[in-house]
Amino acid sequence: MSLALPTAPPAAVPPAEGTIRVMVVDDAVVVRGLVSRWVEEEPGLELAASLRNGKEAVDQLERANPDVVILDVEMPVLDGLAALPLLLAKKRNLVVIMASTLTRRNAEVSLKALSLGAADYIPKPESNRGVTTSPTFRRELIEKIRQLGARKKRKDDPRFRISTVPGAPAPAPAGLPRLRVGPPLAPVGELPAVPAGPVVELRPFSTTPPRVLVIGSSTGGPQALIAVLTHLAPVVERVPVLITQHMPPTFTTILAEHIARASGKPAREGVDGESVQAGNIYIAPGGRHMQVVRQNGAPFIALDDGPLVNFCKPAVDPLFFSASKVWGPAVLALILTGMGSDGSRGGGEVVRAGGSVIAQDEASSVVWGMPGSAAHAGICSAILPLDQIASKIIRVFSGDRP
Repeated sequence: MSLALPTAPPAAVPPAEGTIRVMVVDDAVVVRGLVSRWVEEEPGLELAASLRNGKEAVDQLERANPDVVILDVEMPVLDGLAALPLLLAKKRNLVVIMASTLTRRNAEVSLKALSLGAADYIPKPESNRGVTTSPTFRRELIEKIRQLGARKKRKDDPRFRISTVPGAPAPAPAGLPRLRVGPPLAPVGELPAVPAGPVVELRPFSTTPPRVLVIGSSTGGPQALIAVLTHLAPVVERVPVLITQHMPPTFTTILAEHIARASGKPAREGVDGESVQAGNIYIAPGGRHMQVVRQNGAPFIALDDGPLVNFCKPAVDPLFFSASKVWGPAVLALILTGMGSDGSRGGGEVVRAGGSVIAQDEASSVVWGMPGSAAHAGICSAILPLDQIASKIIRVFSGDRP
């Protein structure tokens, strides 16, 4: 008689220093194989595992030891939404990027996943052929893996200290005074101090009372928007709020519904030619740039099907540029978490017209690309943690300008 002896579980694979380990979970063999190959071809990325469903991902998480998981929404045995909390329970700081096609159900699931702890989502082309022939999908996926994975690596490093601005700000729009403020924010958690970098240079808020709030956001934006707008009822009652969130069609429809529920105020995708009214929240529809134009002395929404701006459509810059032309110094712009630099040029135009810009700080951002770019450009009047932004906006609209 043979006797089977228990064996210890395989040891977790230690990642090479600086390397981002990626687990790909998708039941479509073509998609799984293609994404796995893309990861293997990228310097600095390493394929930790390529799996068929959420159960395999949960079972093999500790052994594969990934930094980032690309998790398909629709899979047999255990789908992405069911697997997500199990994965995060096993590895709290795991970066999970949900992948789904552009259906209403999948958009709902993807936004639900963000509320459960997923870091981001990426829409997949409708067909396997679309996946294999879409350079945009590959570029966006690899960029998300790099940006989100690198942030995780920095947060895991005990030497890392988050400061408000890690480098010197770039020259700001000419002709406007700057206000120099104190040292960077205190470290997050019990991390050893390191020499502080240059301080952020903030400029005074506009002396003109704002009559509109415009917001730009990308990666991490849906969560941030809900967090801010939940507390902005006193502002929305008095002025219109216009938002550009980097999102595809269908997703922006669902986002508007979520914002309406969270804020208790009317929120919907902007419609070409509609009047912009106080008490309403307008979201740029996926695949269209949203701008504002003045007709007969009143502001109206103008949707633009033109080329990508900053690799995006909708993009933040067109909204900010147009708002500065319509409302001049009465614009308050908010730049929330997101990759890239979209919003910085438009924010600069807001400042040149006499308006003000607030940016989310690094510590509370999923990715400090867009708000960080604005901070470096020296166009901000405040750089704040997410949980302090709403109260600051309310004070600014109430006449407080410190």
